[in-house]
Amino acid sequence: MSKPKHILVIRLSAMGDVAMTVPVLRAFTQQYPSVKITVLTRAFFAPLFRDLKNVTVFPADVKNKHKGLVGLYKLSRELKKENCDAIADLHKVLRTKVLKPLLGVPKVATVDKGRKAKKELTQGKIFEPLKTTHQRYADVFETLGFPLDLSKPNYPIPEALNPNVSRIIGSTNKKRIGIAPFAAHEGKKYPLELMEQVVKELSKDYQVLLFGGGKKEVQVLNYLESEADGIINMAGKLSFNEELDVISNLDVMLSMDSGNAHLAAMLGVNVVTIWGVTHPFAGFAPFNQPADYALVADRKLYPKIPTSIYGNKYPDGYKDAAGSVPVERVVEKVRTVLR
Repeated sequence: MSKPKHILVIRLSAMGDVAMTVPVLRAFTQQYPSVKITVLTRAFFAPLFRDLKNVTVFPADVKNKHKGLVGLYKLSRELKKENCDAIADLHKVLRTKVLKPLLGVPKVATVDKGRKAKKELTQGKIFEPLKTTHQRYADVFETLGFPLDLSKPNYPIPEALNPNVSRIIGSTNKKRIGIAPFAAHEGKKYPLELMEQVVKELSKDYQVLLFGGGKKEVQVLNYLESEADGIINMAGKLSFNEELDVISNLDVMLSMDSGNAHLAAMLGVNVVTIWGVTHPFAGFAPFNQPADYALVADRKLYPKIPTSIYGNKYPDGYKDAAGSVPVERVVEKVRTVLR
């Protein structure tokens, strides 16, 4: 069978997971420029792929038009018009298991999520680095006949900031730090009182831009912004495209194990991460970042870490595990990266 000429890539889930596909697809487009890629994902995520050549986004409306079995059937009929001759399923959930046969595409490869090894990691049976999620995605393309080298990544140049963005962040000679203090689950968050100290200390020498969303998060970020000059809350002020523009201009991003870490990494920004009940060994560290940029909780105090892959499960007393990373260590790591 000849090599595919048009691959349908399926990745429908959370923003961080979708962002992790971007460095892999960028490597693919550079190493196989004649192959067309269509990415099936949520419409909101389309800006993530904006600089990738030969890549188009097919928006899936899984909450309305494409919801349920009838919706998936409608989606399959729409996708057939794209004439893809291979599928790279980077999602592997019930929805994609139903969708793939409906498309009738002859060549299909599905991600191996490594569930057995991840279960052993969270059960304490092993404690060693597992295959990265980025490499798992690359393996899918190798199955389709396209081995990928992720070791020499290229990144887009920082985007020019439009007048709206420039008005909000102003001009400065200081280096810019992005700080995203939130995560999907409590067990992955750095305690707010410690993050407040980090923000205030770094704002003495650098411009600090705060990222987040949701009403409660915005309230917290507004409070942090009021603590000192040089701290700017970006939440709710920009379009997603503009937010990506700002992130591309950062000198470093400080984030939890969360989507913002992957947004920055896919744009080639240095990323320092703080980890609570999760751990980089599970394979979700941001792309192409040195191992020492990941500041992990003290396993002498919290020996059961990682307690889960996504941070949604943890024993009593583990909620604030990330707080075992000292403020001084966080500040010094960011300063070291900036130097």
